[in-house]
Amino acid sequence: MLPTTSVNSRSQGNGVLSPRDAARHTAGAKRYKYLRRLFHFRQMDFEFALWQMFYLFTSPQRVYRNFHYRKQTKDQWARDDPAFLVLLSIWLCVSTVGFGFVLDMGFFETIKLLLWVVFIDCVGVGLLIATLMWFISNKYLVKQQNRDYDVEWGYAFDVHLNAFYPLLVILHFIQLFFINYVIISDSVIGYFVGNTLWLIAIGYYIYVTFLGYSALPFLKNTAILLYPFALLIMLYLISLACGWNFTKMLCSFYKYRVK
Repeated sequence: MLPTTSVNSRSQGNGVLSPRDAARHTAGAKRYKYLRRLFHFRQMDFEFALWQMFYLFTSPQRVYRNFHYRKQTKDQWARDDPAFLVLLSIWLCVSTVGFGFVLDMGFFETIKLLLWVVFIDCVGVGLLIATLMWFISNKYLVKQQNRDYDVEWGYAFDVHLNAFYPLLVILHFIQLFFINYVIISDSVIGYFVGNTLWLIAIGYYIYVTFLGYSALPFLKNTAILLYPFALLIMLYLISLACGWNFTKMLCSFYKYRVK
């Protein structure tokens, strides 16, 4: 589930992990430990997860520096504490209920919207993006093709969750205060404000994703992950010139999906 590098001092003299240590460091063992902690809330560090959420907005580099520290102390890059995932799930629920309220949806329509946002927007799209990034990073970005130096799929999904959180807050929380009174109006200000929020949100996603992969010392040329910024800005300018309102299109799509 997690990316690995060469073994540390816990290995045997010939550089190979003992059978007991090797079993503890398998992807299956780490996955079992992570999922088991989902049912033990007292073992979760919610304060630290909130710290990460705060710095994903203000200084995402600090979050990934902590990933380096975890690698040195626990021999794994990704989180071993599901507190971040739990808080992200709460954010999804709260923001989606707010979205349903703003769009004047009923109870069952809001539930349908919540299921769509969780299983399609977050998990479904996340699975697709994580798989794509896992393939690209291992195929083209690893400095040397070696099984001890690879990005495993679980870390790619972890990076997606990091990048998804700022996008979620911007589009599903901050934007709510402007939808009915500004954004969905037929004025230039409406689609300018809405599309600018989309630009900031997706820009955050791209940047935090870049930081996630550039934090891995065995990857090269990670700057290419910033190239989508050019396409994003071009699409933003075209949308302003053509009068496309991305938020209005999203609201219409959500209303259509919950019917």
